[in-house]
Amino acid sequence: MPEKPNLIFTFADQLRLQSCGYSDGYADDPEPYTPNIDRLADESADFRNAVSGSPICAPYRSSLFTGKYASSTGMVINELRTMPDPDAIGHVLSEHGYRTAYIGKWHMYGTENIDDDAQEFVPPGPYRLGFDDEWKAYNMNHDYYDGYYYEDEPNQQEVDGYLPHTMTDHAIEFLERASNDDRPFALFVSYGPPHDPWTWDNCPETFAHLFRDEEFPDPPNFADGHARYWHPEWDEEWYRTEWKPDRLRRRQVYAAQTASLDWQIGRLLNTVDDQGVRDETAFVFTSDHGEMFGSHGRIAKNVFYEEAVRVPFLLRLPDVVDPGVRTAPLNTPDIAPTLLGLFGLPVPELMEGTDLSHVAQGEDGPAPEAAFMQGMGHTYQWKDGNEWRAARDERYTYARWLDGQELLFDNVNDTYQLANLVDDPDHRDVYERLSSFVDERMTELNDPFERTTWYRDRWETDRVIVRSATRELPEKYRPDTE
Repeated sequence: MPEKPNLIFTFADQLRLQSCGYSDGYADDPEPYTPNIDRLADESADFRNAVSGSPICAPYRSSLFTGKYASSTGMVINELRTMPDPDAIGHVLSEHGYRTAYIGKWHMYGTENIDDDAQEFVPPGPYRLGFDDEWKAYNMNHDYYDGYYYEDEPNQQEVDGYLPHTMTDHAIEFLERASNDDRPFALFVSYGPPHDPWTWDNCPETFAHLFRDEEFPDPPNFADGHARYWHPEWDEEWYRTEWKPDRLRRRQVYAAQTASLDWQIGRLLNTVDDQGVRDETAFVFTSDHGEMFGSHGRIAKNVFYEEAVRVPFLLRLPDVVDPGVRTAPLNTPDIAPTLLGLFGLPVPELMEGTDLSHVAQGEDGPAPEAAFMQGMGHTYQWKDGNEWRAARDERYTYARWLDGQELLFDNVNDTYQLANLVDDPDHRDVYERLSSFVDERMTELNDPFERTTWYRDRWETDRVIVRSATRELPEKYRPDTE
């Protein structure tokens, strides 16, 4: 292995594992068009039990970069400003000689007015979490033909054409420069697709035609429901009259956007080969969370069901990481310590995830019993009613709502999670083991498991996170002293 491998970390937004061709998906779905991702899977350690520890955009990102759980980052919902963290992976890489770059969606620089353009520009400094060398990013935008980004000045750089394609252009330009530098590099590329809006004008026709006439049958766990946990007006009537009639088009565009994403990943893979750095570069592909599409009567993400939490995680590093499936649970906070461990770099003591670099390399060693997952509440509103905790091991999912309702699913024999086994005497030992695991993790993390507004009243000021279960924001970063 090279002394300091390069890193290319790519991640999609709202891409679920089952929508990647290599995963074999669900039998009734049309075949995904992901030839480049599938090729990468053949060359990678394929963590088949990778999950999103907090399946919503900003909480995932904060955990990804810090190696901490959402209860410790304080990023309980979207549109908050993350706390600076000197232990974030970007800082560790920079301190050990890496040239760092971040390109794409950031989504961790909230402001008091969540519609304010001020949150789009992230100034150089501690809020970039160590990505100090190259920055071409925006806070949150999924209108892919109305794109923009910022660099080191608050001047919006408008994008002409398809935003993900331009972000890949920038990534390729960085790789071409960095490949000729003596320093190792760490490039993170955060893509928007296949996140909604799912309209045909939000996807290149090159890929839209592949799925425009495809049928996507409802899965066995499809049900009528609502999305009041997302927006107060998205009730049962909205679900029946607004969302449900358009579900086929939404899934068609989602599949087409996924194909467009695959093309961008292929461009990066080809550039790695063209620059001659394949053997010295770790290439990661993953996603922040999945999408429900009506399963269990829910849309979007932010819930413990497979469609929302189970994500692709592929890690390629030739001659170091042998290709093949890994079954150990991999959670979002595990990613940073695993990459640092693989590179032989120190893992900060305050990172809460597990270093699974030995698993990536196919070696024996300890692995987590299960992945502990947290649902802290709403998406961006301080609205109570969607709080849960869960655990997922190699076979089972156990979940607990704040009101005390519990669920237990056998994900091997019940792919669609239709049978709740909590009261099944044949699964009593599994229930006791995983429910105890959740209790122990909450105790270890000082996780209060409260309603969403409890966190609002104690952890944030003007959309800025000022404390969490384990940390306090230094006085110099507080809103009243900025």
